[in-house]
Amino acid sequence: MELPVVDLSRYLQSSNSESDPQLGTDLLDSCREVSRILKETGALLVKDPRCSAEDNDRFIDMMETYFSKPDEFKRLQERPNLHYQVGVTPEGVEVPRSLVDEEMQEKFKTMPNECKPHIPKGPDHKWRYMWRVGPRPSNTRFKELNSEPVIPEGFPEWKEVMDSWGYKMISAVEVVAEMAAIGFGLPKDAFTSLMKQGPHLLAPTGSDLSCYNEEGTIFAGYHYDLNFLTIHGRSRFPGLYIWLRNGEKVAVKVPVGCLLIQTGKQIEWLTAGECIAGMHEVVVTSKTKDAIKSAKEQNRSLWRVSSTLFAHIASDAELKPLGHFAESSLASKYPAIPAGEYVEQELSVINLKGKKSSS
Repeated sequence: MELPVVDLSRYLQSSNSESDPQLGTDLLDSCREVSRILKETGALLVKDPRCSAEDNDRFIDMMETYFSKPDEFKRLQERPNLHYQVGVTPEGVEVPRSLVDEEMQEKFKTMPNECKPHIPKGPDHKWRYMWRVGPRPSNTRFKELNSEPVIPEGFPEWKEVMDSWGYKMISAVEVVAEMAAIGFGLPKDAFTSLMKQGPHLLAPTGSDLSCYNEEGTIFAGYHYDLNFLTIHGRSRFPGLYIWLRNGEKVAVKVPVGCLLIQTGKQIEWLTAGECIAGMHEVVVTSKTKDAIKSAKEQNRSLWRVSSTLFAHIASDAELKPLGHFAESSLASKYPAIPAGEYVEQELSVINLKGKKSSS
C-alpha cells in the first residue's frame, strides 16, 4: 500500500492567521485524518513547505562525508559515559529490541511468512550520530540526557547544518503533534506543551554499502522507537519496512520533498494505546542493490544515510494517558512515570546505557 501524504501548508497558514483562530471543517477533517492514520498505520508522510529536498540533500551530503572518515577519527566523537545520547555510536553497539525481547521472539513464530521481519543475530550494522536539537532545561533530574553536543574537527559547517535541518524537522513534528491532538479530541497543545525543552535528537545513521550489500543484511533490526514521534527525510537508498497495526508488512517509499513520521512509545503512553509504537526494520533489498549499482555508476557515496530525528517528551515531564484517554480500559497498562526515567529503562535494554567503548 502507499501511505497517504498530508500537506501541512494549509494548517500552517491557518495557525499563522490572526483573523480567524477557529479551524474550518476541512482543516478539522485533516486533523482527524492525521490522528486516524497514526492510529491505524503508525506512520505518516507529510509535506512541509519549510523543509525542502535541497535541505535534506545538504544534510545527507555532509553526513556521507563524515561517515566515510576512518573509524579512528569517528571514535573521537564517542561518548559511552553519556549513554551514547550525544556524539557517535559505532557500528555494533546498538542492539535491536527483537534480539533481547523474548515476547517479540515468540510473536515472530505466529506471524505469516510474508509479514515476518528479518531475524537479527547480533548488533546492527550501522553507525549513528546523536545531535541534540533545541534548548535544554536549566534544572533537570536527567542531565546526561540533556548534554552538550559534540562537534567533529574539520567540519566548520557542522553546527549550522545540523541545527538548521534539526529545527526544521522539529517544527514539522510540532505541527503534526498539534494536528494529532486536535484529531484525538485533545487541546491543541496537549502534546507540544510536553515537548518543550525535550531532549530531541537529530540522529542520522550511516551504513557502509560497500561492505554490507548482500540482500537480507540488517542495518536496523525489527524494533520500535522509545521516543514520542520520529521523523525522517528521504534516504538515497531504500530498505525501510514498517508494520501496520493489522500486522501487514509494508515497504516505505518516501516521495521527493516529503518527510516520514512514525509513532514512538511515548505517544502510545499518552494515548493509552490508541496509537501504538510502530515496528520497523531497515534491510538490504533488491531495490537497495539497484540503488547501489546506480550510485557506483555515478561515482556517488555508498554510505546509506538516514536523516532521522527523535522528538521527545521533556525528560522531567510525566508520561501518563492524557484527557479522555485516562478513562480508557487500557489506561492501567500505562502508569505515570517521568519521561526521562522511562527513556533510561529502555536504553538499558538495548545496550546504550553505560556501555563502555570497545576501543
